[in-house]
Amino acid sequence: MTEEEKAITVLIQPFKGIQSESVEFVAKEIRKIYPNVKTLDPIDFPENTYYKPRNRYRADALISFLSKNTKEGFVTIGLTSKDISATKGNVKDFGMMGLGFRPGNACVASSFRLDKKNIHEQFFKIAVHELGHTQGLKHCPSKKCFMRSAEGKNPTDEETGFCENCKKALIKKNWKFSSI
Repeated sequence: MTEEEKAITVLIQPFKGIQSESVEFVAKEIRKIYPNVKTLDPIDFPENTYYKPRNRYRADALISFLSKNTKEGFVTIGLTSKDISATKGNVKDFGMMGLGFRPGNACVASSFRLDKKNIHEQFFKIAVHELGHTQGLKHCPSKKCFMRSAEGKNPTDEETGFCENCKKALIKKNWKFSSI
C-alpha cells in the first residue's frame, strides 16, 4: 500500500445555518496543511442532538451521527454556527467551541463562541485542533500550538501553528506543512 493510499480524506460537513464564507475559509486553510479535503453540502441537525433546556446542540451526539456516516479512509468535521456542549467532569452541559475524540473519525467545531472581528481565522484554528484530536494528538503544553487546551477560554489569537512535536506526529499521518 502506498502513502497516498493510506492518506485519509477530510470531509467538511457544514450544518445548515452556517455562512458559506466560513466554511470556504476553513476548507481553504486546512488544504494548506492537508490537501485531501472535500466540502459536502449543508445538512440539517439530527433531531436527537438538540438540547432544549439550553438551546444548544450536543457535540458528542453530533460526533456520533457524523461517525456513523464516515467510511474508512475518511474523517469528517462538522461545522456549525450554533452553540454546542458536552458533559465535562461534573458539568452536564458545558458550552464549548469544538470537540474531537482521540483517535476518531469525526469531530465538530462551532463558531458560536468566537470573536466576530476575526471569526474565520479562529474558526479554522478550532477546526484544525479538533482534526488533530482525530489523528491521535493530545492537548499540547505549548501556548502557541493549535493543540493547546482552551481551558474554558478562547486562546486562538495566541496560536500560531502546530509546534514541532505535533507537526512530527501529523507528518506520520501524511499531513503536509509546506505552507505553514
